[in-house]
This record gives sequence, structure tokens and C-alpha cells, in this order.
Amino acid sequence: MIIDDAHYDVIIVGTGAGGGTLARKLAPTGKKILILERGDVMPLEEQNRSNVDIFKKELYHAPEQWFDIAGEPFAPQTKYAVGGNTKIYGAALLRMRERDFEMVTHHEGVSPEWCVKYADFEPYYTEAENLYQVHGAVGADPTEPPHSADYPYPAVGHDPQIEEVIGAIAAQSLHPASLPMALTHQTDDPTNDSEVSGINPALQHPNVTLKTSATVTSLHTNPSGREVKAVEAEIGGQPYLFLGDIIVLACGAINTAAVLLRSCSEACSQGLANSSGLVGRNLMKHRLSSVVQLSKPNSGKFQRSVYVNDFYWGEEGFDYPMGHIYNTGGLLQDIIFAESPPVLSVLAKMMPGFGLQQMATRSIGWWVQSEDLPSADNRVRVDSKKLYVEYTPNNTEPHERLVYRWTEVLKTAEKGMDKSLLQMSGRHPSGEMPLSVVANACGTCRFGEDPATSVLNPDCRAHDVDNLYIVDGSFFPSISATSPALTIMANALRVGDRLIERLK
Repeated sequence: MIIDDAHYDVIIVGTGAGGGTLARKLAPTGKKILILERGDVMPLEEQNRSNVDIFKKELYHAPEQWFDIAGEPFAPQTKYAVGGNTKIYGAALLRMRERDFEMVTHHEGVSPEWCVKYADFEPYYTEAENLYQVHGAVGADPTEPPHSADYPYPAVGHDPQIEEVIGAIAAQSLHPASLPMALTHQTDDPTNDSEVSGINPALQHPNVTLKTSATVTSLHTNPSGREVKAVEAEIGGQPYLFLGDIIVLACGAINTAAVLLRSCSEACSQGLANSSGLVGRNLMKHRLSSVVQLSKPNSGKFQRSVYVNDFYWGEEGFDYPMGHIYNTGGLLQDIIFAESPPVLSVLAKMMPGFGLQQMATRSIGWWVQSEDLPSADNRVRVDSKKLYVEYTPNNTEPHERLVYRWTEVLKTAEKGMDKSLLQMSGRHPSGEMPLSVVANACGTCRFGEDPATSVLNPDCRAHDVDNLYIVDGSFFPSISATSPALTIMANALRVGDRLIERLK
């Protein structure tokens, strides 16, 4: 084993929404920072999704196998690259709602209260929106939480075909709102990500070092297990040890849990930071279904631009949260759409003789997203070198109700629209995403006040380990129905302030 001859003030493992944002925050401190990334820089031709065939699903899958609850292998849709999953995300950056931070009763259970509230996150949401150049507008959504400042850039304009759909939805006393999007002003691929806004600016500081193709395998502690002394990583088939004072994991909720579970020692026989037995438990990943309208030909490459939250907390006759709806943007650049074989097979039957690209350019897609609830049985588990993701969907009825309700909204909308726009009124194929779609995974190292019921304290430091922090989606005690990326970024900035105080 090779021991790196440097000693670092901070070692950050992972460069996605959490790790990349934290690196940007800490870089100006002048402290010696090492960033370890399992992947490499993503080729430009893969980053511009409008120029690749997104239906070649293996392009955006990790080159490894995980295993489901039945022991069946699958290839996870996750990206090992500088920028992590933000290199393939949809760039929609929404805040959780105020009530999401409280205990909420659902149809099939309860989402627990957070130990930190919306008011604590609000300034960091604003900071993250500025950092990632979010384009949006406040006011149309009745569930929108209070903002201390407007979005830094105006909202994305709607594609002409979407504009008419939005009008027909609003005519039903619903409130379509502009989707907050992280965008740059580049013309070839405008999506903003944690490489662009996190890692690259951090590397402008001479105190920051990035090592790529470095797969972290375990953490080594002192004899008591109370302090991490070194990070072990494999680079080019050779094991290395990196020494640091503060260690931050940001590998994603599944891989972070796996690193901890594999970091066993005499002092930590069940894995590091796992005296509660909760490392890897309470995995959440959303209930996510696609609903597709057929339309007249379009580019298939337009931006996501609209969402609807009128059913977020339920509806008349159903007093339980249902979820969040947003348009996919052009299907030719929506990676997750390619993961929905039921939709594709139905589309193929409806449009015989058309290829996938032709079908995509004659479609308008919507994502219907509902909260799944934390369950100790939904978990990440390691067995030797195998990684298991044991997940059974829950909170089913609200999600199915939302898919049905949205389909009815579209049917009603089509009756009052230009019939040249939607050629096949009333036909809306849908399908739910498989286990392999793990980009929104959260919850495997939840934070809280009580070490018996949480892995991390409110500052996202491990209860059991004095110098170990986690800033990816692992810390979520509940996931809400909104995409977690902005909350992960905001939390990284929040934890960054705590680390800056500690580094002084």
C-alpha cells in the first residue's frame, strides 16, 4: 500500500451536488483540500445529451453490477465522473416546502420531522440558487415557501407547444408554475452542474487538489473508532492511503452507506458510524412515473419549463400528500425517459412503423413524482464485494391517484385545445421507473438529535466519529416530493459554514 506523503486539512470524497458544492465553499479558506473522485472528466460528447442517442441506456449507467432484494443483478443509472450525477440530472432545482420539514401524515405512514427547519435552510437555498445560476419565478405556485430574494435569473421560456398546454391546464383552476432550472449561458449545452459551478472554481485555488479515477474502498480510524485517520482508495489497481484531519463523504446515498459498512474494525464491527444500526437503512428514491401525450412533430430537445403542485398536499376528498408534476422537456435529451419500457412499448403500438427518435419528436412528456416513506427494510447492504439495494416501493395509492388525476387533467385540457396540436386525444401511456434509476436516492445515514435513531447530528457530523461528515442525500430523514438536488447543495453550503468555523 502506498501512503500519500501529504497531510490534508479536509478530504472530500465525491464531486456531485454535495461534494462539488462543498469544495467550492471551502476553497477560499486556504486550507489544504483533497478531492477524490471515482470517475474521470466526462467526455464533452456525452455531456451534450441533445447530440447523443439517449435510448442507448448503457451510456449513462455505471460499469458495475448491484443486486436487488431477490439477488438479481442490475446496472445502476448513476454516473462516476467529475460532477457526479449532476452531469446527467435534469437541472430542476426546487426548494422543499416549509411543511416538508415537519412531521407529515401520509396515506401509508408518516414522514418524520427534520431537526433543522426551512428557516434554517432558506439562506442556503438562496446561496445555492445564485451559485448554480437558477432561472425561475416566484409567485404562481400556491405551495411556494417564502424566499428572501428573487431567483437570480428570469424563468426559462416555454416551448410553443408547451405554452398552449399550460394555458389549458390553468383554465382548470390549476396553477402551472415556471420550473426553477440551473442553467449556464453556453449555447451548446446550457445545463449547470457541480463540475461547472463547484469543482472547476475550487480548482482555481492552489490549495485544492483533485484526484480522479480514485475509488474509495474504506476509512481507517484510530483504535477507539472515534476519529478517521486515513482514507483508503484504489487508483490504477494500487491501494493508496490519504491522511486528513476532516473527512467528508459525498459519494451518493448508496455508495456512502457502502463505504461505511465496509469500514469495519475491531472498534466498529458493524461498520463505521453505525452504533445505531441505521447506516444503509431508510433508503428513499421517490415514486416516479412518466405520462406521455402524443403531439405534432417537435424538436425533442426543448428545456423543461413548467411544474404543477396543486395536488402536492392532496385534493378534495383525499387529505394526504399526492406529489409533484413537471414536464420532461424534449424526450431526446431526457435520460430517465429511456428507462421506461412500458411507455416505449405502448408508444410503439400507437405509432407503428416509427423509430424511437421519431416517437420522441411526436411526444410531450410529464414526470409524476410522489414521496416514498422511510422504511428500515429499504436498505443498502454489502456482502463481501457485492452491493445490495433492497427496496420495496411504498405509499402506492397516492402515487397511482396522482398519475390518474394528471391523466384526467390532460384529457380535459385537450378538449379545449387546437386539435392540430394533440393528434391522439385521450391516449396517455405511462410507466413507473425501475430500481436502476437511483439518482434521487436519499436517507441511508439520516441526521437527527438522538444517536439512537440517527447516524448524523444536525451539522451532518457522525454521532460516533468526531471528524466525519456526510453532505450527499444520505442525511435526509424524509425525501418530500421535490427533487433533492437543491436541498443537497444548500445543505453542503450550510455544513461548509460549520466546517469553516471548525477549521479556524
